Amino acid sequence: MRNRQRIRYGLLSFFCFYLTACTGVPEGIEPITGFDQSRYLGTWYEIARLDHSFEHGLSEVSATYGVNPDDTISVLNRGFDSEAGEWREAEGIARFVQSADVAHLKVSFFGPFYGSYVVFELGENYDYAFVSGFNRNYLWFLARTPQVSEALREQFLETITDLGFESEDLIWLDEPELMSATR
Repeated sequence: MRNRQRIRYGLLSFFCFYLTACTGVPEGIEPITGFDQSRYLGTWYEIARLDHSFEHGLSEVSATYGVNPDDTISVLNRGFDSEAGEWREAEGIARFVQSADVAHLKVSFFGPFYGSYVVFELGENYDYAFVSGFNRNYLWFLARTPQVSEALREQFLETITDLGFESEDLIWLDEPELMSATR
């Protein structure tokens, strides 16, 4: 009986560790402080990302943030799946990890499972954001417009290179040939 109990506690501890590990901040990345949630709400367009199964093959990706009645943040991610010829959507919720003025949130699309959303650079006018997950395998460049200037693209590349992200694996979504007529 004691061994079963130890195994259960061990599995529960591992599960709890796993859930919290996915909501951490990568070493050397600092979330923006003085964050203004109300200015961040609304629609953002994905300019570039490191690809993952949940976004693989999607173009014209956007994220729309709002406030739920319980003060969590609503998340609606939307992207065009050109292979299937249709739009895909995912709805989730986000919560601040520390406080509402620190741009470190945890986002869930699947019940109790959360992943980090760390805004580590933000335009003064909330016109662009560089976002990381819990490690350097998750990275997004978001903007209020579907295309950005070459100077801002270069700033993004310089920043992420300095922070140790793998820029050669980026998928750029703001290139005109990737923009479909479906918008």
